[in-house]
Amino acid sequence: MSFSQTEEGGLSQAAPKDNTQDLFDSSTQAEATVKTPEDQVKVSPVVDEVSPSSTSSFEMLDMESVPAPYQEVQPHWFFCRRADDDTSWLPFSREDSDKLENACNTVGDEEEDVVVAVDGERYDVHVKERMRYAVYWEQAPTEVRRCTWFYKGDKDTKFMPYPEDFSKNLEDAYMIAVTLDEWKRKLDFPTGETVILHNPKLIMQYQPIGLQDEWVSSPSEQTRPRTVKRGVNNVFVEIPDGESEKVDHLVFMVHGIGPACDLRFRSIIQCVNDFRSASLSLLASHYKRAQQDGQVGRVEFLPVNWHSALHGDATGVDEDIQRITLPSISRLRHFTNDTLLDLFFYNSPTYCQTIVDTVASEINRLHALFQRRHPEFNGAVSVVGHSLGSLILFDLLTNQRNGSQVREGVPSGELCNVNCDTLEQTLNRLGLQQYLGTLQAENLDIESLALCQDSDLKDLGIPLGPRKKILNYVRRKWLPEVRQDCKTEALRQALGLQVPPQVASDNDGNQSSGATPQQSQFHRTQSVTSAVDYEYFDVGIGQTNGSIAKGQVSINYPQLAFQPQTFFAFGSPIGMFLTVRGLKRIDPNYTFPTCKRFYNIYHPYDPVAYRIEPMIVSDVDVEPMLIPHHKGRKRMHLELKDSLTRMSMDLKNNVLGSLRTAWQSFARLPVAALPPVEEGESSIERNLQETQGVCEEAESSVSAEQTEQPEIKMGMLNEGRRIDYVLQEKPIESFNEYLFAIQSHLCYWESEDTALLLLKEIYDKLGVAFEQPQQ
Repeated sequence: MSFSQTEEGGLSQAAPKDNTQDLFDSSTQAEATVKTPEDQVKVSPVVDEVSPSSTSSFEMLDMESVPAPYQEVQPHWFFCRRADDDTSWLPFSREDSDKLENACNTVGDEEEDVVVAVDGERYDVHVKERMRYAVYWEQAPTEVRRCTWFYKGDKDTKFMPYPEDFSKNLEDAYMIAVTLDEWKRKLDFPTGETVILHNPKLIMQYQPIGLQDEWVSSPSEQTRPRTVKRGVNNVFVEIPDGESEKVDHLVFMVHGIGPACDLRFRSIIQCVNDFRSASLSLLASHYKRAQQDGQVGRVEFLPVNWHSALHGDATGVDEDIQRITLPSISRLRHFTNDTLLDLFFYNSPTYCQTIVDTVASEINRLHALFQRRHPEFNGAVSVVGHSLGSLILFDLLTNQRNGSQVREGVPSGELCNVNCDTLEQTLNRLGLQQYLGTLQAENLDIESLALCQDSDLKDLGIPLGPRKKILNYVRRKWLPEVRQDCKTEALRQALGLQVPPQVASDNDGNQSSGATPQQSQFHRTQSVTSAVDYEYFDVGIGQTNGSIAKGQVSINYPQLAFQPQTFFAFGSPIGMFLTVRGLKRIDPNYTFPTCKRFYNIYHPYDPVAYRIEPMIVSDVDVEPMLIPHHKGRKRMHLELKDSLTRMSMDLKNNVLGSLRTAWQSFARLPVAALPPVEEGESSIERNLQETQGVCEEAESSVSAEQTEQPEIKMGMLNEGRRIDYVLQEKPIESFNEYLFAIQSHLCYWESEDTALLLLKEIYDKLGVAFEQPQQ
């Protein structure tokens, strides 16, 4: 039997061809050998001496006169997670582990592998291969293991599972020791590894000196053993709760600039995993009764990654930027090129199309894949954008088509308003007849070709030159009218939007004063090098004077395959970008064509976040809505601040009330007791009267401040409800807001308050009651 040291610190060995047999022939057997066709594992009794770990004091524990009958160990399945130089093994939920165990027992020696969906069906485990594959995103496959025995060294923080073959040998030796009630037996492996079974509760592994760490010098440290445990119930590991198979709502989350989403430089996948875990915990605590009654399942959150497509080999932008980058302060320049330049790329007519196409196509791909894996799903879908991702979604949703015009693809005949050529006629016109067979082999017609990207045609083996000619022809000749119709429909959604006089006119050429807007005029500057250019920001967000803001890049906005129920923006610069584009006011009657709800959520110290409500209601200064703490109260320092404010107001009221009482008492004195009033004293009386008036005015103003402000309509962007929602800063953040500014922009992924706000919005729509748990 061959053994080797694994990188996790455990042992791996070749799978034995024969089962371990007859480790002990009788209770008096002095030495036994486990034989396989390759090696030998020697089993012998332990000499009665003090072990280097001084374990003799433990050998008397839990020793019973009558040995307990042998019970087979219960396995639990784990998966490996590697991060940099760290390797950890994490357990599956009990439900997933049971599914994997049942599949392992049924697969047997069949040639075909069995695939089991785990982790909310976001991963697939190939049972025979012992590998776990991601379903919705690109991720390296990870190893899975059926675990029964675990070990932990002195410097380890948690137990690690042994390889399955090694665990089987330990289990066989343990079974014989329990059956024969013979302990203090030693298992010697060919590599020098030694495992001693002192008693059922004390099993140690000793490593050979050659396998010890090089920096260990003292002999006592070299021979320090590992603690060995049998079964997952005897190790300190937190087994996660299983996820409900019922999905109530689907949420797509779009990241902002750069490949990292938080201060730990984690990807969007890891951050969304944290947000999903927080939502599951909040569902268990704040919707406990609804979960028990079966009203609530769970909310699925899926990440949308567009950064890799922009900075990949397809665009070549990284190579172009690297050629002009200065060699000094290389790390800072690399960070700038990889992160901050995304803002400039989005405002570029060339790369903005790539970003928007990637986001829309990825959302549609994930939506279609989710529907295939969850055919019973009939819930709604929402979208979340963080930082620049919120601006991308804002522009995308602004250019959607509403009502019956929403489509998964482009309906037949819709693109044929300008040209009714077939695919063959189009290729003949371009002189590219040789690629007709290639496109027809993929069932592409002229309508589906209009939805293709450069990478799609590249995958079909079409060279660069013909690809550009095809895409340029389609975008110039087929899509402009569709984009024009999209913008016109979006404009008609703003009921109170006025149209510039030169646009609104009747058939006779006279200007019309009717409320129905006509088709907009686009002022273009044709680009020689690109079909993408800038145009007026005509998407139905107008100003009071009827002018239209400018600055948005004119591109072909793709259509989503569904109508989002709610759009959540985290730490969003939407307000700033709209202002920079020249927009001063959002019409109160404007709403997204396909999305009726919009929430702008931000941290008070977030340097990238801007408000939306002042652009809708500019004549009233309205404070944002304070997001409640997930524990049902304000944070302590905010409560203290409010208490001090109330105390100062009460003190002010008491002082003013005392002054008024004193004056009234003075005014009610008998007339005979007062000296005769002279002209010189009339000014004093007037001053006292003025003082009383000031007191009464101040008191009335204080009482007015204490009364609640009337509800203010915030337009139709969120169905008349509030839009701006602010998080409560933590006590430590209030000491220095500059110190926590960057962290405040990245806090949303782990914010339980933010996750709870999303859950309340989702389940309020479903009519599920919210429960505040008792503290």
